[in-house]
Amino acid sequence: MAKVSASSSLTISAAPDKVLAALSDYETVRPRILPEQYRDFAVVEGGQGDGTVARWVLQATEKRSRNVLATVSVSGATVTEKDANSSMVTTYLVAPSGSGSSVTTTTEWTGAGGVGGFFEKTFAPLGLKKIQAQLLQNLSRQVE
Repeated sequence: MAKVSASSSLTISAAPDKVLAALSDYETVRPRILPEQYRDFAVVEGGQGDGTVARWVLQATEKRSRNVLATVSVSGATVTEKDANSSMVTTYLVAPSGSGSSVTTTTEWTGAGGVGGFFEKTFAPLGLKKIQAQLLQNLSRQVE
């Protein structure tokens, strides 16, 4: 089994602290920036930053969905979501970029083995990158 990874980045015309605060707000901001592939989003505990627990269904393709129960940690300029139901971990790294911010989101998980694993490693990141890019565009519209 190999690691599967997808990553997307965007430069946003907003200060890093504002972007980090928005990414850490699972009560009001997160529901507004999630693309349509995220269904049934709900905060289970907390809602603001470190220690937040949220759940959702990620409909990656027409036939493939994943029930996510994520625990959030915030350390420095990084927001991390660890899924209790799988090996999936998503990070959002916010860095200064000129007068704004650069945001990079990366999702990694342990993929299947064999032929199925080959196809997962080849095609899953392509679809996930589109979802990530939409989330970052929505974030940009929210904070700019």
